[in-house]
Amino acid sequence: MSSAASAPGPDEPRDNAAGTTSTETVVLGLRPLEPAEVVAVARHGARVEVAPAALTEVGRARELIERLADDPNPHYGISTGFGALATTFIAPERRVQLQASLVRSHAAGTGPEVEREVIRALQLLRLQTLTTGRTGVRPVVVETYVAMLNAGITPIVREYGSLGCSGDLAPLSHLALAATGEGTVRDASGTEANAWDALLAAGIEPLVLREKEGLALINGTDGMLGMLLLAIHDLSMLLTTADVAAAMSVESQFATDAVFAADLQALRPQLGQGDSAANLRRFLADSPIIASHRGADDGRVQDAYSLRCSPQVHGAARDTVAHAALIASRELASAVDNPVVTVDGRVASNGNFHGAPVAYVLDFLAIAVADVASISERRTDRALDPARNRGLPPFLAHEVGVDSGLMIAQYAAAGIVSELKRLAVPASVDSIPSSAMQEDHVSMGWAAARKLRRAVDGLGRVLAVEVLTGSRALQLRAPLEPGPATAAVSALVATVSAGAGPDRFLSPEMEAVAELVLSGEVARTALAHSAAV
Repeated sequence: MSSAASAPGPDEPRDNAAGTTSTETVVLGLRPLEPAEVVAVARHGARVEVAPAALTEVGRARELIERLADDPNPHYGISTGFGALATTFIAPERRVQLQASLVRSHAAGTGPEVEREVIRALQLLRLQTLTTGRTGVRPVVVETYVAMLNAGITPIVREYGSLGCSGDLAPLSHLALAATGEGTVRDASGTEANAWDALLAAGIEPLVLREKEGLALINGTDGMLGMLLLAIHDLSMLLTTADVAAAMSVESQFATDAVFAADLQALRPQLGQGDSAANLRRFLADSPIIASHRGADDGRVQDAYSLRCSPQVHGAARDTVAHAALIASRELASAVDNPVVTVDGRVASNGNFHGAPVAYVLDFLAIAVADVASISERRTDRALDPARNRGLPPFLAHEVGVDSGLMIAQYAAAGIVSELKRLAVPASVDSIPSSAMQEDHVSMGWAAARKLRRAVDGLGRVLAVEVLTGSRALQLRAPLEPGPATAAVSALVATVSAGAGPDRFLSPEMEAVAELVLSGEVARTALAHSAAV
């Protein structure tokens, strides 16, 4: 699979609500997808093509399925029922109904609609497995999924229904159901429509599924993997933003930057820690505020942990993201189906649909997210406390006693951090048996992914409160001036926030700064105005 354009940067939109906006084309069937390609298709509407050689391999595997379909001996998923009904032989004349019944019955999601970018990732990742030639579907199935993605037809998938084993059955079933012209979808404009009508309007012939195809379309870890890849993309940007926010707090609270020195960091060669410390050095470089209290008389060598240990916490989160990216890359190189058509021409049952590898790292990331948000909120709280903020007014208020300043902004951050701690409780340690005890251990990976998405959004909002606080604190340090990077971020914040002054309706400013953080604009601005050190 190849990409015709570079990956979206951290300053680009998080969710393309409807329609196609990217000119990029992602080609499947040459190599495993790259994470950036998944983001490009899911979030930015990149088009999809399939390499001709991949379609040839798909057709070759289908020939084997056709031969087994004619075999009087039963073969799971081809001429038998599913799950606990795997020993039930299905006569040839009933197999089209079998596949349709499988998809209809398994499209049993309930609850709110899942976000469009998640569904598009789900579509793309299932399509990637189909193009490996290991599932036994006909080429027309592959072509239909490609056409749906490129037409912007997004099946409506519901929040609840997946146990993460046998993969994301219910969400994937909603996709397959739409491909047959049943169920509901949203078209390229985001309008809800009957699947049959939407397909025909786009010139797509609804599928009639044959042997093995229903099963091949619903057996995979694609939903949890898609959400993992989107989270990794967003967290990579947010952890840079966390370093920006920490730099603003260190600077505005008259803390020392000496603890971030490269030689001190090298004494503990943790990769993520080194990267975060380097960011803090570059974001604090050439700061008149830092220079104002640097030197032999500076007694600030024992700042509070939330300031001094920022690289250690942010770095540990970076290393966790790196581990999650490794697991995701392996999953991207996988052909997850059961049974699977092997390279040597067997059709073999397996357990590769179990979501444990993905579920574990989804939960691991939620832990890291909660901790990064926790240390950020502690830095914000210090900035508002006159006993600890080295000369700033209480709550950074304009007229103390009359004005409350950012007092309740910190409450909001604290409330989010509390929720993030709850979301950090692992989903993957739970298992509820299903399918008459045939599927007696499940991963809960979909649930782990859903809570991580909420956690990532929460982290962005906690960091936004720290950035807003740091910006106001730096303003109150005048006539001392911040360094170039933090000054640029403060100027960016000033485009949506009036800064220090009498109390006013604060929520719109908090939301606007949160958007600057979540869009990647804060990270991009800081990087653009700093030099490597």
